[in-house]
Amino acid sequence: MSRIDESRPFIPVGIAVLTVSDTRSLADDKSGDTLVARIEEAGHRLVARAIAKDDKAEIRSQVEAWTKDKEIDVVITTGGTGFTGRDVTPEALEPLFEKRMDGFSEVFHRISYDKIGTSTIQSRATGGVANATFIFVLPGSPGACKDAWDGIIKLQLDYRHMPCNFVEIMPRLDEHLRRGGQG
Repeated sequence: MSRIDESRPFIPVGIAVLTVSDTRSLADDKSGDTLVARIEEAGHRLVARAIAKDDKAEIRSQVEAWTKDKEIDVVITTGGTGFTGRDVTPEALEPLFEKRMDGFSEVFHRISYDKIGTSTIQSRATGGVANATFIFVLPGSPGACKDAWDGIIKLQLDYRHMPCNFVEIMPRLDEHLRRGGQG
């Protein structure tokens, strides 16, 4: 089972949070606030935060820009993962993924199933890596953000988490680029 190795140092990472919504602002963004509070409580750095409309081009543009920012190691989006016509976040971001994180979706749904049952299938939560940056695409509810952060992301962004974590492989995420694009 997983554990925290207290003999290892905590290494804070830079995180950006994007809320996808046609109706929310930073003043009433409960899901974004939930993530920001957890990011700061864990000791990480909130590098950027924004709201994007439910528009593929706007979502992709913002996230792609953040993946090119050397201060940002992780992008977390909230909103736009359902099945309505306005829910386009996976379509906007999955084309950016150099590597998909299928296990994130599977574990997220397992955690969610314990809380909301079969309603979890109404989320298309996903994750991947683009430009050596981890991207997590979460549903828009504060509960879903709590579940994803508390049950998965927090541990994987803790260098002390054993037997493995994302922080220890961050320096190697762009190996294919350093080898001339092979890989």
